[in-house]
Amino acid sequence: MQPTWDLFCRVIDNYGDIGVCWRLARQLAGEHGLRVRLWVDDLNSLRPLLPETDPSLDQQQQAGVDIRHWRADSTFDRAADVVIEAFACDLPPAYLAAMAARAQPPRWINLEYLTAESWAESCHGMASPHPSLPLVKHFFFPGFTPSTGGLLREAALPIAPPRPRRSTLEMSLFCYETAPMAALIATLADAPGPIRCHVPPGKPLAAVRAHLRGEGPWQVGQLTLLPLPFLPLDAYDTLLQNCDLNFIRGEDSFVRAQWAGRPFVWHIYKQDDNAHLDKLDAFLTQYTRPLPEAAAACLIDLHHAWNDQGDLRTPLRAYLENLPAFSTHATAWAKAQAAQPDLATRLVNFCAPRV
Repeated sequence: MQPTWDLFCRVIDNYGDIGVCWRLARQLAGEHGLRVRLWVDDLNSLRPLLPETDPSLDQQQQAGVDIRHWRADSTFDRAADVVIEAFACDLPPAYLAAMAARAQPPRWINLEYLTAESWAESCHGMASPHPSLPLVKHFFFPGFTPSTGGLLREAALPIAPPRPRRSTLEMSLFCYETAPMAALIATLADAPGPIRCHVPPGKPLAAVRAHLRGEGPWQVGQLTLLPLPFLPLDAYDTLLQNCDLNFIRGEDSFVRAQWAGRPFVWHIYKQDDNAHLDKLDAFLTQYTRPLPEAAAACLIDLHHAWNDQGDLRTPLRAYLENLPAFSTHATAWAKAQAAQPDLATRLVNFCAPRV
């Protein structure tokens, strides 16, 4: 019998959590031959990413994954061999009881958010016994080093070579509403050559509209801003690969921009007490290590400014002037990360002794 895996996802905000969970479930089923159930509390959030989804159904099959609508009154016929609690979403009490009733307790994983912070290495794989049930939870931290859980990456996902310079720079703009949009538009409008910027719906497009008014497209100096329809996951991956520069946000698009092998600027999700800035700096320390000092400083200054920590115009101009070098670095970084085992493979290997 194929091992059974249950993956629980509670949609908190936007599409990041469900995007990560769907990609992982699809890969576990498709590449590792596992029987996977994906329990999602909000199927309406999955549908834009996977248009084949029917939110009215409590159960459906997509890409080899058994998708279940996780309701407050959901019942569970069994507990799986491996149970993944995505981002500390808290398993239902009835499901915990089913886990405890098994002759051999399942492998229980709390899939954490991605971080490059050094403490994640020491916490990765850490066991946490349940206070009253004969169950043990293990914390699994995605990351960029061999001592972490790796990154989500399908086996067939290509890493494109550096793109030759084009007469018009193509870029995508995926950000939160707090982005310094006025400074970005003003700087790009004064660029030495034409720039065509593709803007997805939601918060990115709302931020542009708030600054420029109207529905677009907009032309401001050298900059053309083009509204995009909502793109399913695989189509968004293609957009990232086809652009020369990608502004991305959160976790899922952050990882996919890296696999695209293109220069990117990350708008990190803001946390209380500016804890997100430590997370940002931890990544930038790793990402810029191979770069010359001046290039590393430019990239770091740009990310700090884009995350509301300084003037954007000077580092963005310098970044655009040196975009070919950053493009070469982005491809080299992607290839180095792809040489490590991916997240799904590391999860399967971690759970193999118990299933």
